[in-house]
Amino acid sequence: MPELPEVETVRLALVPALSGRRVVRAFVGRPDLRWPLPKGLADRLTRRVFDVPQRRGKFLLLPLDGNETLLLHLGMSGSIRIHNSAPELVKHDHFTLEMASSDGGPNTHIVFNDPRRFGWIDLFSDPLHPMLRDMGPEPLGNEFSDAHLAAALSGRSGPIKTALLNQHIVAGIGNIYACEALFYAGISPRRRANSIKAKRAQKLAVSIRDVLRRAIAEGGTSLRDHVQPGGEIGYFVQQLAVYGREGKGCPQCSGTIKAIIQSGRSTFFCSHCQR
Repeated sequence: MPELPEVETVRLALVPALSGRRVVRAFVGRPDLRWPLPKGLADRLTRRVFDVPQRRGKFLLLPLDGNETLLLHLGMSGSIRIHNSAPELVKHDHFTLEMASSDGGPNTHIVFNDPRRFGWIDLFSDPLHPMLRDMGPEPLGNEFSDAHLAAALSGRSGPIKTALLNQHIVAGIGNIYACEALFYAGISPRRRANSIKAKRAQKLAVSIRDVLRRAIAEGGTSLRDHVQPGGEIGYFVQQLAVYGREGKGCPQCSGTIKAIIQSGRSTFFCSHCQR
């Protein structure tokens, strides 16, 4: 599933494609994805004007005039493509927007493709969507700190790797970046979450920010489904230290990367570097 860096990469690409531009035409190819889509969605979007796209955790928030917001989650296999001419739709292209040009040039076409249909689209006007209500702070924002991390983990006796996937603790982190952040912080994924205090919490907070920023700069990580809106892969896959590297050499020592299963998810780590 796309994590914070992949979704932020999409958001950045959508900023010039949507900001201040009017919807000429919208297309909805099916009534549902993971859940039913809002009724009359195509008509409700036509002739509307978007504001600057935002992101919350792994969600894209696309504000519209009239105090409504289009919420989009890429799910497990969803991707956004941006075209400068009308594309020929292919299988699993479930949702498209044709955006009026801002400079007299060709209209821009935005296509959401989702083969496994775990993506979500909603249109809401409440101050805060229910899916976002209890999320933790953004790891790249001012509310996230080592103090927050230590406090949020203090009552949790389960493994730290599992805790980092909890969106109530910190927003946007998934399996890839939890493994990578723990590696660079030198923390074992098996360590109890409530043991992450003081210097460990500080090292982990710094590592989370650093890994996410580097991944965003590289367009995210492409393992199977993620591509950038222009069709490029996410090049951070070339910089992964532990994720997906079971049996390969550790980039920091002479050890070998191991893999275990935690809460049904694969965890990759170096038992020598991570304690």
